Amino acid sequence: MTDEVITTTGIAAHGASRLPSVEIDSFNIELKNDEGFIGDRASKGAFRDILEKWRKPLRKTGEDPFGKEPSESISKKVLDAILVRDDTEASAVVHSAIEEFAQELAYITRRFLKSKAWEKTERIVVGGGFRDSRLGELAIARTEIILKAEDFKIEMVPIRNHPDDAGLVGALHLAPSWIFESHDSILAVDIGGTNIRAGVVETRGKKSSDLAKACVWKSELWKHADDDPSREQAVKRLVRTLKDLIAKAGKQGFNLAPFIGNACPGVIKSDGSIEKGAQNLPGNWESSKFNLPASLVERLPQIGEPDTAIVMHNDGVVQGLSEMPFMQDVKRWGVLTIGTGLGNARFTNRSNGKS
Repeated sequence: MTDEVITTTGIAAHGASRLPSVEIDSFNIELKNDEGFIGDRASKGAFRDILEKWRKPLRKTGEDPFGKEPSESISKKVLDAILVRDDTEASAVVHSAIEEFAQELAYITRRFLKSKAWEKTERIVVGGGFRDSRLGELAIARTEIILKAEDFKIEMVPIRNHPDDAGLVGALHLAPSWIFESHDSILAVDIGGTNIRAGVVETRGKKSSDLAKACVWKSELWKHADDDPSREQAVKRLVRTLKDLIAKAGKQGFNLAPFIGNACPGVIKSDGSIEKGAQNLPGNWESSKFNLPASLVERLPQIGEPDTAIVMHNDGVVQGLSEMPFMQDVKRWGVLTIGTGLGNARFTNRSNGKS
């Protein structure tokens, strides 16, 4: 084997700034202040730290309603349930944490809106795992109120699809529309710092030509963080999963497009390599000798007659793209994804009749 990197060609460049329906004005911006990356102040871990802070005064007097349970171990379901229960003290702790988190998210959003890349943004979609909870929805709504009180003309809305599905559904918008003329589904991959998810996404083009009805037919999730695999082991496992999904889709009668949309953290270069931002993935994904799209092309069976095309983009971008059909009443919009870190992307629709 040589050290030469094989790259894929065809439909679109990886990490492209121009897609069929939108221009991507920016993604993966890393805003900083004197304390470091400010996005870290609005992550899932940051919310747990804030919750812990509000529990401490009660713990000192032996009145912590959560007892000895560590803040990072309390599930979102439990926290959501507390919001509607009669235990006013526990509810007040959670509401206090939501308020402080919303203030942090508002501060970060303000910084984005004042940057050149995010000028004139009209709407922000908020995704990521934190959004999949009542406390997340309350934090998003509270953030919007804070910003509007400061005269920012901005809407903030939770992402429509479940965050796990959004990272797969958005992959449809990496492909040109002609690829769907004779195909009803694609393979999609969403690689994160904790999980790798792959699935078959139905276009449902007969129900909605703008892909508004698209959905995940079947997906497989692997929590790679639990297993601590090498990069090679992670790629092999992903290939096995994709082969399995190809077989299942064929048995179900789907006509898979010869296309795989791939979402991955970090700055994606046009050759499919990752420039930076992949530090939470298993092994070194930023090596100049590693190229995920090329690795998949080499190892996967052909899907249909033409060569399979793979397009990879930043995971925040892809999650945001799942909202494309619902963003046609604005021109400039963005996405923030609250997870291990804070993903971000800003879009300008290429044609919607607005100036």
